[in-house]
Amino acid sequence: MAQLGTEKNPLRVAIIGAGPTGFYAADYLFQRKDLVIEVDMIDRLPTPFGLVRGGVAPDHQRIKSVTKVFDKIAHHPNFRFYGYVEFGKDITIADIREHYHQVIYATGAETDRRMGIPGEDLQGSYPATEFVAWYNGHPDYKQSQFDLSQERVAVVGIGNVAIDVARILCLTPNELAKTDIADNALAALSQSRVKEVYVLGRRGPVQAAFTFPELKELSELADTDIIVLSEEIEPDALSQQSMQQNSDPTIQKKVAMLQRYAQQKPLGKSRRLTIRFLVSPMALFGNEAGQVTGMRLVKNELYATESGLYSKPTDKFEELEVGLVFRSVGYQGVPLAGVPFHHKWGVILNEQGRVINPETNQPMVGEYTAGWIKRGPIGVIGTNKPDAVETVNGMLADLAMGKTHMPSCPTAAAAESLILQRQPNYFSYTDWLRLDELEVAKGKNLGRPRIKFTGVKDMLAALGRANS
Repeated sequence: MAQLGTEKNPLRVAIIGAGPTGFYAADYLFQRKDLVIEVDMIDRLPTPFGLVRGGVAPDHQRIKSVTKVFDKIAHHPNFRFYGYVEFGKDITIADIREHYHQVIYATGAETDRRMGIPGEDLQGSYPATEFVAWYNGHPDYKQSQFDLSQERVAVVGIGNVAIDVARILCLTPNELAKTDIADNALAALSQSRVKEVYVLGRRGPVQAAFTFPELKELSELADTDIIVLSEEIEPDALSQQSMQQNSDPTIQKKVAMLQRYAQQKPLGKSRRLTIRFLVSPMALFGNEAGQVTGMRLVKNELYATESGLYSKPTDKFEELEVGLVFRSVGYQGVPLAGVPFHHKWGVILNEQGRVINPETNQPMVGEYTAGWIKRGPIGVIGTNKPDAVETVNGMLADLAMGKTHMPSCPTAAAAESLILQRQPNYFSYTDWLRLDELEVAKGKNLGRPRIKFTGVKDMLAALGRANS
């Protein structure tokens, strides 16, 4: 047989997950001009791009423009996309090993972390991930409902996702109508009665995870006053020391922006967005119907450890009346069938991207991971590029040593035949391009970036196919 990585015997790589990490990995593989590599990207959703489509806020079109880069990668002649194909159901780990020399698991972090407090499961308490997926038109959450008749909402967390959720709740119908928000979410939010939104951070402003652009963008809200309590944003001695030791200028910019918000007087706008620091929910409480009516907060203080500043509760408490709660305390990875998983960390067990066999503590031949499912939900979209590069470098090093799967059916035709048999309604990249064209055309007619298809049946119908 011809050497692996040649025209006669191309290196066959499966990438499970069609988010940014998967595309970055494919791109780096294709950069190896000395090797012939074929990449099949498999995703359980019909559409590619992962959280860029289903997680990035609908009013952040500039961030979403990264899909133009991914589209160029997808047009490589050796790239194939198999959407609406679920790993563990339509295609198994055994199938992968029979059809590919190597596989990269790049499924991201699909669910959320819990707060672990009494009342967390009351009606009206939700993971922010569900709300974000709903307003972004994720097919799994098309039927989700949120009681937007409530006037007071708490968002627990102080990262970009928390800020996104708060901002979406505060946008006016006219502001929302200029975005690619899902139509059902646009209709519901246009009727929202929300007046007060609280963003709650357990640590101080210096430790806040949101970025400066996200914070500054709040000043552009048309009909929302931004409220920051001056006593909560003055850095304590530990935070001041941390700022002096940290050369990142954006921390100072964020603190200065918060101080400007604190100095502003409310203008009497119809909504108020209040950002709180050094507070943590201790419990949610509700009425006889099981509906959230409020939360108990504890005031925190910071303490130093070798790994940084952390918060601990004091003996000061307060109660906050709210009828809707979104927890945004971190994403959580989901195990994949047959793939070693570290449940406490929420990641695939790995060393620098090589999947580790927990019984031997040795790398599993041909098995790799990248992105959030590899390292946890840390960083922004671009952070996944060097992460993917690290994984691919390990793959290529192993290839040079002959450490790959030995598939019995290593051809594109064999893989396509298998997937067609298991999931006749799979979506190709050509199918996605047609859906994309239709979405953009529908949006253009209404002055919007696109009108999303939010259901698989609708997508199939748009392509002239029946859902069997």
